[in-house]
Amino acid sequence: MQSGGDYTNGFHGGLQRDEKQVPVLSSLGRAKRRSRGGARDPRGGLTNGELRVSDQISEQKPLETQESPPPCTDFDVAYFHSYAHVGIHEEMIKDRARTETYREAIMQHQSLIQGKVVVDVGCGTGILSIFCAQAGAKRVYAVDASDIAVQANEVVKANGLSDKVIVLHGRVEDVEIDEEVDVIISEWMGYMLLYESMLGSVITARDRWLKPGGLILPSHASLYMAPISHPDRYSHSIDFWRNVYGIDMSAMMQLAKQCAFEEPSVESISGETVLTWPEVVKHIDCQTIKIQELDSVTARYKFKSMMRAPMHGFAFWFDVEFSEPAKNTNATSVANGSSSISPFTEGNQKKRSNPNDALVLSTSPEAPPTHWQQTIVYFYDPIDVEQDQVIEGSVTLSQSKENRRFMNIHLEYTSAGRSFVKESVMR
Repeated sequence: MQSGGDYTNGFHGGLQRDEKQVPVLSSLGRAKRRSRGGARDPRGGLTNGELRVSDQISEQKPLETQESPPPCTDFDVAYFHSYAHVGIHEEMIKDRARTETYREAIMQHQSLIQGKVVVDVGCGTGILSIFCAQAGAKRVYAVDASDIAVQANEVVKANGLSDKVIVLHGRVEDVEIDEEVDVIISEWMGYMLLYESMLGSVITARDRWLKPGGLILPSHASLYMAPISHPDRYSHSIDFWRNVYGIDMSAMMQLAKQCAFEEPSVESISGETVLTWPEVVKHIDCQTIKIQELDSVTARYKFKSMMRAPMHGFAFWFDVEFSEPAKNTNATSVANGSSSISPFTEGNQKKRSNPNDALVLSTSPEAPPTHWQQTIVYFYDPIDVEQDQVIEGSVTLSQSKENRRFMNIHLEYTSAGRSFVKESVMR
C-alpha cells in the first residue's frame, strides 16, 4: 500500500549522501538473537525441578488446549541453546531504546497490570517480568525454554520477588499455567520483524491463557520496506577489487557480489539512503493474528523515486505499538494492513498527537539506532533510476521448510520496463 503523504520524512535540507562508512554485519557474522536459549529436554520440560508453577495454584484444573503442541525440532533446541549465552542478553538490555520503551509501556499501562496476572513470553533474564512486578502485578509467569531461565530465577530471588515472579523453564507450547492471565508481554521481534518466528509463541500463549479483552504488549507491529541507494557499501565490498595495491583483481568481483549480497545484511543505514516513501509490508494486530498467517506474507508495492540515483536494494524495518485493546488502530487502517504511525519521525519512542495514545518503538533509519538496526536485501548489480521513476513489484516472506526460524525472501521488481527477481534466505 502506498504510504500516506502526511508522514514527516526527515529529509531536511535536501537528500545528501552520508559519507561516513557504515559497519557491515554479514548474516554469517551476526550474533544470534532473542532470549530463548538452550533447553536440553527437547520437549522443553523442567530440567532441574526448581522452576515450576507455584504450589499455591498447582491444585487448580489445567486449562484445556485445543491442539497438541508442535514438536520441538533439533533446530529449535539449537535455537534455544544459543540464548543461554549472557552476551545476547547483555546486548538486548543495553539497547536503551528497547528496554526503556518496554519499561515506559508497562508503567503507562500500570492500571491494567496492578493486581493482575501476567505472562512474559521468552523472559530471558527476567527484566520485563520484574518491571511488571514493580508495577504491581499480582503474579508473573516468566517463561523461557533457554537455560537462561536458571539465572532468571536467581535474579528474581535476589530482588525479593519470588512470591510474585514464577519462572517456568520450558516452551510456551509445553508449560502449564493453571489459570487465565490478564496480560501478555513479550519482546518477540527478530530482525526484519518476523525472523526467528517467535511471534507464534505469543499467539500460542494468547490462545491458551489470555482472558477475553486482555492486554498484549506490544499490541501491534508494522513491517516497512523502501528502496535504497548505498554506493559507499557497494564500493567498500565490490569496487575495492578493481584496484588492489595497483593490481587488477576485478576477476574477484562476481564472487565478492555473491558472498556480500547473497543473504540479507543487518546494518545501520541513514535516512538519506532511502529513495522513496516507505510502504507497509505487513501490519500485525496481536489480538487477532493467527499462526497460519505467518507461514507466508506477500505484499505488492509501488514506489516513486525522489531522486536520480543508483538503486542498490531494499531496506526493511519495523515499529511496534503499545496500546490497550480499546485503543486499537481504527478498523479501516487495520483492514488495509497499514498503521497510522509514521515510519519516519524522530526518536524511537514515537507518540501520536494525543499524549494518551499509543507509545511506539521504532527501528526506522530516522530513529536512534537499536540492536535490530535495519535489514537490507542488496541486488548483485545496482539499477539506475531517474527522479519520479516508478519501482513496483512484490515481496514474499515465508518460513523456510528447512528450519521454520529461517526466512525465505522472494523479491520481484520492475523499473523502466526491466524486470528482476532476487531470492535469498535469512539464516
